[in-house]
Amino acid sequence: MKIRLGGRGSQLSLAQLDLVARALAERAEVEIASFRTTGDRLSTLGAPMTGKDSFTREVDEALLDGRIDVAVHSLKDLPSRLSAGLVLAAVPPREDPSDVLVSREAIPFARLPQGSRVGTSSPRRRAQVLAARPDLEVTEARGNVDTRVRRLREGRWDAIVLARAGLARLGRHGDITEILPASWMLPAIGQGALAIVTRESDRAVRDVLRSLDDPTSHREILAERAVLERLEAGCRAPVAGLARTHGGRLQVAAAAFAPDGSRTLREEAEGSAEEPAALGFEVARRLLERGAADLMALSRSAAEP
Repeated sequence: MKIRLGGRGSQLSLAQLDLVARALAERAEVEIASFRTTGDRLSTLGAPMTGKDSFTREVDEALLDGRIDVAVHSLKDLPSRLSAGLVLAAVPPREDPSDVLVSREAIPFARLPQGSRVGTSSPRRRAQVLAARPDLEVTEARGNVDTRVRRLREGRWDAIVLARAGLARLGRHGDITEILPASWMLPAIGQGALAIVTRESDRAVRDVLRSLDDPTSHREILAERAVLERLEAGCRAPVAGLARTHGGRLQVAAAAFAPDGSRTLREEAEGSAEEPAALGFEVARRLLERGAADLMALSRSAAEP
């Protein structure tokens, strides 16, 4: 059986495609195709992201029209609802979802001098950095991992915040200064996980992909994505979430932020691991009751030119 995998053309995406290709090698003949997405083009131009599917649209279009059989995405880039006809077929075992600090002088977050420049293009990271250290200056940091680390070393920033999973998949653990704890730096929904997407109607491919699925990771992702869906928030919204399984029980934490870090709403809930979406919806309901929609509206207003 031949399976055509597709993803973005970035170094990290190609590494992720290779991981999936090697996992499928015993069951299928695998081909890889890469695509330049809207998000890639906007990032190159230094422009803000537009739409909830900036990094997935072109790949999913290729999947829908039959040019590829499987799309491999970073799950945090996935919109809260997939395009009609597509299905999340598998979630492989998740990497550590933590954010990390990469500091030019290897200085940990708490010891960064007042006024230090911290680079990130994520509203979620910006808000949490400022909530913890309002004395820091947070500035835009766009581009792929290599580009951001190079610009850091050149002196554009004193530190940057990245996903640990991306550095791990690129074999760049040595760049990490400090792993930031979820107690104050809650990760993006889906961070550290891969989304293996295919056509809902393609039963043969779905059967093959089932071998890649990690049920625990998949349930945790379903809980987190339920938060995103209920809040009607895109992947660029200042919303964070993390689900963890402990002995058959699922713990879900989620938060929404004011863009300047001045206000944080955080809720947690625990329930059966067999009902992940219901638990995620409950956490989102509590956030909405406390005014999460207003915080997201503030962020949208701040992003407008």
